[in-house]
Amino acid sequence: VYTDAGIVGLGESGAWGYLEPSASAVEKFKAYLIGKDPLLIEHHWQYLYRWTHFRGAAIMGAISAIDIALWDIAGKHFGVPVYQLLGGKVRDKARVYYHVFGDTREKLIQGCVKAKEMGFTAVGHLTPFLDQDRSLPFFKTHAEKMQDAIETVRLYREAVGDEVDLCIEIHRRLTPHEAIVLARGIEEYHPFFYEDPILPDSFDAMALVAQNIHIPIATGERLHTIYEFEALLRRGAVQYVRPDVCLAGGLTHSKKIAALAEAHHVGVVPHNPLSPVSTAACLQLAACVPNFALQEYPKGELEPPKSEIVKRSLEVEDGFLIIPDAPGIGIELAEDAAE
Repeated sequence: VYTDAGIVGLGESGAWGYLEPSASAVEKFKAYLIGKDPLLIEHHWQYLYRWTHFRGAAIMGAISAIDIALWDIAGKHFGVPVYQLLGGKVRDKARVYYHVFGDTREKLIQGCVKAKEMGFTAVGHLTPFLDQDRSLPFFKTHAEKMQDAIETVRLYREAVGDEVDLCIEIHRRLTPHEAIVLARGIEEYHPFFYEDPILPDSFDAMALVAQNIHIPIATGERLHTIYEFEALLRRGAVQYVRPDVCLAGGLTHSKKIAALAEAHHVGVVPHNPLSPVSTAACLQLAACVPNFALQEYPKGELEPPKSEIVKRSLEVEDGFLIIPDAPGIGIELAEDAAE
């Protein structure tokens, strides 16, 4: 977002499966935004959200991208990091979990070990079902499916000991009864959280799973509003909310989601599978909310091509991202970022 004062704000949409429709929504919003005061962030958020009454990922991704960019402008205008405008920081660094991928059990185990060697104290995107191509047909008996998954988590724990937390990622692939069986089977390995065990469509079904297991559920990356998160929290269906700052209304709305979670003694683990711009926005939230628990940190953030998108990558040290003190969200696009 460009201003006549020469300040440029940077944001990103989290509707990563539908970036073209999200970009079209941004274009639609231009008619309203051009000529307005960029510092009226809450006012603009409410107008864009209510204006046409339509909702959904592409639209909320567009609102989120604009909102983050407006906060970036505000921070640069006042010469302070965004978190300073959101109440100030409550920590100097944010613990992260590192992505581990693999289409074999051996690759996933090696990824956990490598992450530990790199200094990370938590690993995530860590599936007990392997990262196989979604076009491949999948079939196992119930007994085989459960036993194989339980054994895989056991091997993860054996490989890294108790020095690394395991964030077990299910990618919404289980039914409620399967999710309960698996959670009980891996309970003894003390996962940090059990992410998206079932589809996000029924808060009651997620509550059913939560009521019948003894490990924390993390979910929310597909949700868009405080109203959805409130329904999830009211049912006791989540122990770690996972708002995507680039999808759930930007920093304006994500701060409200975090406050709702705080009132329920629930932690915040911002969802972040995107670019360094998303990481920077997430880090502003992590800096200022008291119930922040862990930050998703995508693999390849410090390597090309991701590292080439920005002029300077955020600093990571011993498994923690250092909260930057630069104005705005603390990151700038490289001149040839588009290329």
